[in-house]
Amino acid sequence: MSGLLPVPEARARILAGLAPLPAERVVLAEALGRTLAAPLHALRDQPPCDCSAMDGYAVRAADAAGGARLRVVGESAAGKSFGGLIGPGEAARIFTGAPVPQGADAILIQEDADRDGDVITAREAAQAGRHIRRAGLDFSKGEALLEAGRRLGARDLALAAALGHPAVEAARRPRVAILATGDELVAPGDPVGPDQIVASNAFAISAIVTAEGGVPLDLGIAPDRPQAIRAAIARAFAEEADILVTLGGASVGDHDLVQPALEAEGVTLDFWKIAMRPGKPMMAGRRGATLALGLPGNPVSSIVCSLLFLAPALRRLSGRADLDPALLPARLGRDMPENDQREDYMRAALEIGLDGVPVATAFPRQDSSMLRRLSDAECLLVRPAHAPAAKAGDACRILALPHPY
Repeated sequence: MSGLLPVPEARARILAGLAPLPAERVVLAEALGRTLAAPLHALRDQPPCDCSAMDGYAVRAADAAGGARLRVVGESAAGKSFGGLIGPGEAARIFTGAPVPQGADAILIQEDADRDGDVITAREAAQAGRHIRRAGLDFSKGEALLEAGRRLGARDLALAAALGHPAVEAARRPRVAILATGDELVAPGDPVGPDQIVASNAFAISAIVTAEGGVPLDLGIAPDRPQAIRAAIARAFAEEADILVTLGGASVGDHDLVQPALEAEGVTLDFWKIAMRPGKPMMAGRRGATLALGLPGNPVSSIVCSLLFLAPALRRLSGRADLDPALLPARLGRDMPENDQREDYMRAALEIGLDGVPVATAFPRQDSSMLRRLSDAECLLVRPAHAPAAKAGDACRILALPHPY
């Protein structure tokens, strides 16, 4: 575990030990953001019959030439169809969404008809099939419209309902226990000593867990005492967390107690130290089915590590296919020096160039304790390990930071 592990290999090793969680039945009203465990098939045709796309009159096109006079014999409205047959020289008043009566093959829109009592006169000729939505136009019974692994958004919920499903099979939401460590930390609003700081990391990690469809479990702040840290870690396993995230205490100092505490509680460490900046002193391991991620204490480091490793793990547990963070093409906004053996994730401003290509300009100061710069950032500029010096305008890649990230 002494070597620096490349970012892709570290992510692959984390994901290799994870599988989608068991499925559960979820009613549509509670399914926003959940991931389908099985494809959804249409239980019916939509529309279920030929219906009108306009208000007007259902007619036989052969009878409805310009100037033709037709007798109105009934009415068809949405939810209340005309049960009769449209014969020669006849028409039925029809409204948008209403079933087209048997015998009719065209809709004469009301703007093209003059009505006098029960007789209409066609101003324009009706065309067969015009203004009619055929049965199954949107989808047909048996069609698979939403695939397994899809995370459900508002539009998907509308489609699922239209397919005829009151509930869906979705992967169980991953449970993530979050433990901050360190004597220097105090909760927001509590008195802060001269050598203390306000704990902030857990709020961001909890938000990322929620945004990715998980359930955060806040274990609070453990002081720098081995037994206190072990007790909090044991609580995470008692809570049957799918992932345990520790914050801080992951380096090699005398007060970095998380690694021995994890091992004492039965966690087998897979790796420690990643070839990235920020976030080098991150570790990962397992106890049974629970993944343990030891994130650095520096705020920016813990958040960047969460985007690169925790978010993909949550997606795998949820059954999603889009695991790796999406790196987008961009151009450099300023010259960059040669890089060393660590992959950089640099906070940067983003603007759109004259050619429509995004331009990413890294902030001059990249200290991993500076949350303000992360809040200001619109993307992370990714500089590969051993990247040569580059000029403004050269191609680069970015990791977007969309809402709510």
